[in-house]
Amino acid sequence: MNLDRFDRHLLNLVQQDASQTAEQLAAVVPLSVSAIQRRLKRLRETGVIQRDIAVVDPKQVGRPTFFIVALDVERERPELLAQLRRWLANEPMIQQAFYITGGSDFVLIVTAPDVDAYDALMSRLIAENANIRRFTTNVALGVIKRGLVIPVSLGDD
Repeated sequence: MNLDRFDRHLLNLVQQDASQTAEQLAAVVPLSVSAIQRRLKRLRETGVIQRDIAVVDPKQVGRPTFFIVALDVERERPELLAQLRRWLANEPMIQQAFYITGGSDFVLIVTAPDVDAYDALMSRLIAENANIRRFTTNVALGVIKRGLVIPVSLGDD
């Protein structure tokens, strides 16, 4: 999909705050309210904007601990990897999962209320996925930055 400067500007703005109205966006992007609504609708329909979400403070909802997990698989057979990917994608405690190069096969970002909940998750992961060889865990001592914003170039830099 070809994105023009207006699309790119809108993408940067809605990534910071998706609750902005078309009227608020029109005050920043030199387009009419209806043009902004049409563009946002098109960006959603074509999958450029995948979803609108609320960013929640983990501590206020009882998920204060983050675990960064390096996961190694026994065999990289396509059907086994597909099964594991489905399992990871469907697990609510796993915020992010990346299939990576290097020493491990996957890196997971997990949020849990405490170590016991994390331990139960990992026990289930191993019990339900026989292809897991091992995993290593790092506990985040503090969060410096947390987000999903993708910087979108306006095309003039």
